[in-house]
Amino acid sequence: MNQIYNFNAGPSALPKTALERAQSELINFQKTGMSVMEISHRSKPYEEVHYQAIQLLKELLQIPDQYEVLFLQGGASLQFTMLAMNLLEEEKVGNYLLTGSWSEKAYKEASLIGKTKIVASSKEEGYRSIPTIPSFATNEKDAYFHITSNNTIYGTQYQQFPTITHAPLIADMSSDILSKPIDITKFGLIYAGAQKNLGPSGVTVVIIKKDILQKDVSKIPTILQYQTHIQASSLYNTPPTFSIYMLNQVLTWVKECGGTSSIAQRNEEKAQIIYEVIDESDGFYLGHATNDSRSLMNITFNLQTEELNKQFLQVAEEQGFIGLQGHRSVGGCRASIYNAVPLEACIALRDLMIRFKKEARTSTSL
Repeated sequence: MNQIYNFNAGPSALPKTALERAQSELINFQKTGMSVMEISHRSKPYEEVHYQAIQLLKELLQIPDQYEVLFLQGGASLQFTMLAMNLLEEEKVGNYLLTGSWSEKAYKEASLIGKTKIVASSKEEGYRSIPTIPSFATNEKDAYFHITSNNTIYGTQYQQFPTITHAPLIADMSSDILSKPIDITKFGLIYAGAQKNLGPSGVTVVIIKKDILQKDVSKIPTILQYQTHIQASSLYNTPPTFSIYMLNQVLTWVKECGGTSSIAQRNEEKAQIIYEVIDESDGFYLGHATNDSRSLMNITFNLQTEELNKQFLQVAEEQGFIGLQGHRSVGGCRASIYNAVPLEACIALRDLMIRFKKEARTSTSL
């Protein structure tokens, strides 16, 4: 097999160690003679996986006892609606900070449920930065404040989180959860689709502070109530068992790597390697995000012309670099360097970028 460098934005790279472990017991899990995909979610072998994954997540993120960890389905897209259903009471307002397409979608979906407000946005500048966070005065009508911690399409990321004390801070962390240590106590609820840093698609992690669930939800469908899943330990309906099994394997790998502090150091090193090429290219590579808002997960950039963009992407694909095409709404290039993307892949991309620049400036054809 030829060398492949996986920079897909999602579903994205998984740790090789986790994949190899899954491969080794794919058809005979825990000596059951069956795959984990074939056994009951009520069986002891599966329940061990389920609760171990919850415990590992609590350990790695240092989640306090007053929080619950849930494994749900429907991706972050369902959470856009579900959190509003459970938290947005009548006459109260859901506040949204817009930093990209996903925060726009979260705002739009919540607006179908109740009153919402945009409190800050960087849309007018093309979502090149995280907007300045305004000072929030205590307002009894605030139901919550919602942010998207990392923006995969535009390549921006919160360098520090706003401090909100009078209402829950809610975060969509689908693309940077587990990439660095975070203070869970700053948040009332965190949700994350697994397919970037946690595992394969199919499971959504929700970390929720129990005391924020004050709204009467008796008229909300049972499966859309957070309390339903808290009371059933995320086993109210059949969970995505294989996705949770793989999540457990990825969490085990993160622990073996030294936890989120070690992972954060690796991620900073990987990102610096590529950003240095952009910064030192004399404008040949043009980063989309402003320096103070750059993402360590998604590095977005353009070349000087659209023709050069196309040539670079073609050369990259021919040499085994997968997923570097920028999102269709932005164009250009995007290197998604989530936790499982190895340092070697980032070094290889750096070398390709340097080589391509040199050849482009010394030849009219590549």
